[in-house]
Amino acid sequence: MKRTNRNLMLCAMVFAVSLVVSNMVTAKTVQTGIPLFGSTIAVPGAALCYAITYLMTDVIGEIWGRKEAQTIVWGGFACQLIALVLILITQALPAVNPDMQSAYDMLLGQNAVFVVGSMTAYLLSQSWDVQVFHRLRNRFMTKDEATAPKKRWIWNNASTMTSQIIDTVVFIGISFGFGFGWLFDSSMLPTLGAMMVGQYILKFAMAALDTPLFYFLTRKSHAKAQIGNEASAFDAA
Repeated sequence: MKRTNRNLMLCAMVFAVSLVVSNMVTAKTVQTGIPLFGSTIAVPGAALCYAITYLMTDVIGEIWGRKEAQTIVWGGFACQLIALVLILITQALPAVNPDMQSAYDMLLGQNAVFVVGSMTAYLLSQSWDVQVFHRLRNRFMTKDEATAPKKRWIWNNASTMTSQIIDTVVFIGISFGFGFGWLFDSSMLPTLGAMMVGQYILKFAMAALDTPLFYFLTRKSHAKAQIGNEASAFDAA
């Protein structure tokens, strides 16, 4: 992907759409059928959509830099707030069909605790992702700028996989631990822990699977840089 304003806008659009849709479909819990601690792992319907947001911030950070990636994170937060307001306004308007209103409330109805959990987890995890991504990238680039791009799977995976821990623990801890009171019920603590572990395992796997796509989307920027380095070396000789 070339470093153009058009491509940056495209990545930002994919990020925003994935983020907003993830909040809309998170109410649906998906049963994976994967056993863990005597039960099966269940994940929010937003798992796939939300994974795309991390890929986009990593691609933007790799090609355009840390400032642009952090700007996208704050822009995504604003998009969530706008979407939330529009959903609540539409929910408050009178419906022609009561069944339609019930379906709307069930799918898009906003639980205050879940909103707080989602927003908090988003800001903390995405900001962490951007920071870790660029700290590791700068460290490797400083050591050897010529060969470091081949190792970009390190900062791509390390940033996403650690930020997913924050996202999982914060969201589930606030939404279910405090919202449902599971943190204060000893009988529900194993369920709370299993939910965190199970969801993180799947998020970890999804983060690893997006590595080839990350390499594909960032290949041209590094190919161009490599050509420039080779040309400089030839001129120096």
